Amino acid sequence: MFEVRKLNNISEEKIKLLPKELYNVSDNVEEADAMILRSYKMHGMELPKSLKAVARAGAGVNNIPLDDCTDKGIVVFNTPGANANGVKELVLASLFLSSRKITKGVNWIKGQNGTGQDIPKLVEKGKSQFAGPEIKGKKLGVIGLGAIGAMVANDALALGMEVEGYDPFISVDAAWGLSCSVIKETSLDNLLATCDYITIHIPLNEKTKGLINKDKFAIMKKGMRIINLARGGILVKEDLIEALGNGTVSTYVTDFPQEEYLTIDNVITIPHLGASTPESEENCASMAVEELRDFLENGNITNSVNFPNCSLPHSGNTRVIIGNKNVPNMVGQITTILAQGNINIATMINRHSGTVGYNIIDIEGEITEDIILKLKSVEGILMVRVI
Repeated sequence: MFEVRKLNNISEEKIKLLPKELYNVSDNVEEADAMILRSYKMHGMELPKSLKAVARAGAGVNNIPLDDCTDKGIVVFNTPGANANGVKELVLASLFLSSRKITKGVNWIKGQNGTGQDIPKLVEKGKSQFAGPEIKGKKLGVIGLGAIGAMVANDALALGMEVEGYDPFISVDAAWGLSCSVIKETSLDNLLATCDYITIHIPLNEKTKGLINKDKFAIMKKGMRIINLARGGILVKEDLIEALGNGTVSTYVTDFPQEEYLTIDNVITIPHLGASTPESEENCASMAVEELRDFLENGNITNSVNFPNCSLPHSGNTRVIIGNKNVPNMVGQITTILAQGNINIATMINRHSGTVGYNIIDIEGEITEDIILKLKSVEGILMVRVI
């Protein structure tokens, strides 16, 4: 029986994908084999020794202590692409909001309540202050062409925009889904210098933090409109505020409000609604549950952020899964211990990513507790499980 702890409310319909005869799912499990969550902040949380996996029903994992999990051999999953359509739709809405001064107009007319004036006449007199350009025929730059970026690019083309995309690390799957009409830009500076709008779809990490800064604003077209539903730290806040003040950026739309933005007239702040659709929540929950189940029952890894993706069809034999630091001779030490225990390997796969390696080994016969302890004692071994 696998014990699964819910740290947030997760769709009950999707939780039912975990069969009751194999799983006990609750929000108060103490010795959990796995945890599933959305936005719960795990930093500072004591992780039980029984914990094997954490699944985040969403893409970002800033709320999970990744280094601690990796050191303890805990596989962390996310659900990339499950909320892509919800975010894409908000990006498209943001394109219109950034151009047509819709929010300003709505707030202005609501402010006329109780004035006693003839509202239709007032509207005709005051509406000119909210005029804004159409997006058709304008150039959109998409920074990051993953699941969301590719969908935004394709739909912007359908709306009549010219679209340039920049992503030096685009995956094969994303490239297959991208329209051939999207112009592939190899230079971020060229994209920033020529586009009327940019939308950002890259993760926040050491390489992307502060990517859009004073130097980048200096090469932008005057009156640029920026949509950022990715992460706030990708832009340098102080440099952005300066660019908004001098007209380099005419409008900034963000899903990550900060107090400084609330008083700036040409900033539209959205309260992190990108994935706030029932469809997104269902899709994320479904993917997270499926990832957990495949890992716990079969040892397969799909969409992990700290271990390499690795899967092997189950041969019906005893399965040993081993996570290790990615250092020389790990596989040799593992197979030597198995050979010394007179264990024959039926099939095996090894994958590594960055500093971590992962092995799925189907063996003939049984494996003793003594051999398991020898495997665990090897320096650099992070976890050993027998399925």
